[in-house]
Amino acid sequence: MKKSRLLMIIGSLLLLGLFVFPLWNITLEAPQYPIPLGMDIHINKFADTHEFDIKNINLMNHYVGMQYIPETIPEFKIFPIVIGIMVFLGVLIGFKMNYKWFIGWFILMSILGIAGMYDFYLWEYDYGHTLDEHAIMKFTNPDGSIMGFQPPLFGSKDILNFTAHSYPMTGAWLMFTGMLMTFIAFFVGKKEAK
Repeated sequence: MKKSRLLMIIGSLLLLGLFVFPLWNITLEAPQYPIPLGMDIHINKFADTHEFDIKNINLMNHYVGMQYIPETIPEFKIFPIVIGIMVFLGVLIGFKMNYKWFIGWFILMSILGIAGMYDFYLWEYDYGHTLDEHAIMKFTNPDGSIMGFQPPLFGSKDILNFTAHSYPMTGAWLMFTGMLMTFIAFFVGKKEAK
């Protein structure tokens, strides 16, 4: 089997890691929590980083009027199907199509990844800005507007006495590696075709 095809197939199969490992993690550090609170985000669920973390985050957020982190969101039904289809297509393309299809798969996967990140940003924005007006505690910005509590999409951010961290986890790194392999497969395939 040609090296380009092998790269395409293995790169596509690496996306299966998303069914096993978390995609993203949000961690909250504060003096009152010696062990930071954290939430792992999988393609089909939210999970505690440490036991009862999500329960504690929900209890804490209740005081400022934030929504509870739900058990499930509609995306948790869609993401596994999309990833399954992309793995199937990638393997099929690797076995049956020429190298020009490899870049098409990479572009489609990139668009889906960007759309997923944008959807995640919108969820975070709604989660951090749609506050209960009857909340026990209310905080305002220096200009008098209601303070939002949106965690960062990527990186770290101070929110009151908390530092929120948001970074990719093993599932995301496997996906990025797989996508990089399919991108390289296109150029290897182009070279092999000469």
